[in-house]
Amino acid sequence: MPPPSDIVKVAIEWPGANAQLIELDQKRALSSIIREVCDGWSLSGSEQFALRYADGPQLYITEQTRGDIKNGTILRLAISPGRAARQLLERIQSHGIDARLEALKELAKLSADATFAAEFINMEGIGTLARLVESGTHFGEMLAFTLTAFLELMDHGIVSWDLISLSFIKQIAGYVNQPMVDVSILQRSLAILESMVLNSHSLYHRVAQEITVGQLIGHLQVSNQEIQTYAIALINALFLKAPEDRRQEMASTLAQKHLRSIILNHVIRGNRPIKAEMAHQLYVLQVLTFNLLEERMMTKMDPNDQAQRDVIFELRRIAFDGENDPTGTEKRKALYSKDYKMLGFTNHLNPALDFTQTPPGMLALDNMLYLAKVHQDTYIRIVLENSSREDKHECPFGRCAIELTRMLCEILQVGELPNEGCNDYHPMFFTHDRAWEEFFCVCIQLLNKTWKEMRATAEDFNKVMQVVREQITRALAMKPSSLDQLKNKLRGLNYAEILRLRQSERMSQDDFQSPPIIELRERIQPEILELIKQQRLNRLCEGSCFRKLGNRRRQEKFWFCRLSLNHKMLHYGDLDESPQGEVPFELLSDKIPVSDIKSVVTGKDCPHMKEKSALKQNKEVLELAFSVLYDPDETLNFVAPNKYEYCIWTDGLCALLGREMGSDLTRSDLDTLISMEMKLRLLDLENITIPEAPPPVPKEPSSYNFTYNYS
Repeated sequence: MPPPSDIVKVAIEWPGANAQLIELDQKRALSSIIREVCDGWSLSGSEQFALRYADGPQLYITEQTRGDIKNGTILRLAISPGRAARQLLERIQSHGIDARLEALKELAKLSADATFAAEFINMEGIGTLARLVESGTHFGEMLAFTLTAFLELMDHGIVSWDLISLSFIKQIAGYVNQPMVDVSILQRSLAILESMVLNSHSLYHRVAQEITVGQLIGHLQVSNQEIQTYAIALINALFLKAPEDRRQEMASTLAQKHLRSIILNHVIRGNRPIKAEMAHQLYVLQVLTFNLLEERMMTKMDPNDQAQRDVIFELRRIAFDGENDPTGTEKRKALYSKDYKMLGFTNHLNPALDFTQTPPGMLALDNMLYLAKVHQDTYIRIVLENSSREDKHECPFGRCAIELTRMLCEILQVGELPNEGCNDYHPMFFTHDRAWEEFFCVCIQLLNKTWKEMRATAEDFNKVMQVVREQITRALAMKPSSLDQLKNKLRGLNYAEILRLRQSERMSQDDFQSPPIIELRERIQPEILELIKQQRLNRLCEGSCFRKLGNRRRQEKFWFCRLSLNHKMLHYGDLDESPQGEVPFELLSDKIPVSDIKSVVTGKDCPHMKEKSALKQNKEVLELAFSVLYDPDETLNFVAPNKYEYCIWTDGLCALLGREMGSDLTRSDLDTLISMEMKLRLLDLENITIPEAPPPVPKEPSSYNFTYNYS
């Protein structure tokens, strides 16, 4: 007979004694259990003891967390958090160097425990650590452990960063600015400064006074990728929190210091593979850089502003007057309207009106002027080529450039906050100082080429733009490493290739509308849904790795979750690094009975998506978030690494609970598989040999069994 669900069998260790094997009753008070364990080893003062896990992070067990204890867990009897905090605080302030070093080493380890951290902080422990740093008398390992403990304690969010003193900030900044400093000290100093900037508006200004972006760039030229990652993270934090009027100034400084080329040569093209956290920081820098375009994107043109009108005049002059035609302007004054029509403006009488819609606002005009001045031959060729076509087939350059700018802003999400879980950076944007403008120049040539391939007219404008969007997004998904590679990818994605790809993708999704086909579809659907359900559950059994939210430091923190093979338990646990394959159940220390799961919620209904910071609370994170709610009032929170994993897990969990799978992926898979099965069954019917006599007996369509694996 199985033991009651409230009883878990555990082993409890104590140094120098044989382990006790007990049946831990979850209904009993923890203090009573600890007293009984102490009695077993004749230890007095049970209130001075506590239980901790013997493996992993060795966290303290409290009444709130005891429900996580599983059968077979090894625990350790230890001094209570309050007693441990008091002892460590006394040893840290002792005069013995060796004793202080050992105390700080142990403190750095224990500070990750929230229960211990609360006790240590209540004893003014953070102030003690801050004074040790401010004294400037600690170096090497002792200082590294001090900074580690300080950062771990602050990470719990118990104490406000606003309480940090200016002298502490100056000391930490000094470590970052020193030419020769221990790597571990530099890592922690950069991480502390990043947390200050992200968590306190007032500290941003203080840190910005002590640390310049130019000083951080030197840390990108080292061979240690962790240091590079911390440095870029601090640059991103300063960029993100800077007032709007300072961001352009920072961008100019970064350009003057050759940040882009340093990142390209020392990070992207370095001899080491890019780790996930570095990829994320490069993505954040890419987003923040493109967000500098937002002001121009949202600025309308003032038709009465002569300086702005002169830019349009310059576009016309470069296209039609030439550099060596001094009389050209006078001759053409009466023909300006005709010229503007040939340039493809919608309002050819007053083209300034074309730039009054935001987005893309003045950003479109900036792009056009860049093309006209930097790639003048290309600009003139596009304009004159279209002005010589028949009217119905001319590609309106002005209208196309404006709409293309809007499209590129949407594709690259200009103005959007970075998504914390995203690593989607594009190496090619780090290969040119004017990457945005060059990207536009490549795409406007693509648009002109696609227009010709489609033999489009003005009525086909929206269709052409749809094809061009598809060409660009498909090319970007291939992650070209340079703008030249992008051009090569786009050459291979001509209009004929897009049609072929579309046809290939639609082949299995044809919608047959005749009644017999509809009836066949309805008969097939349940078995296909069951097939998809089994595939989803199989994927949950394989498991997935998730990145921990809220980890502002560069140490990778992951956790893994997978469903038991009998579909009765959801196993999960922390990992030191991202796994390369399947994680054994033995390494996942926690589990939730499926029978305890009450529901699955998604998006803004998730507990961890409520009251999050601005960096987290954006559309992409919300679209990837889901939570498992289980008894008694507990939650397991997820943010999927991508949309595919999100659909797999939400569908799989719904299937596990006997609820409808409703993701876009399931709908797409359902349509695809039903179409495949219908075609196979119809093909089977077409191949039936009908004898001449007697009349054939109607034959049921044969069932074609196949294994489907969406990966």
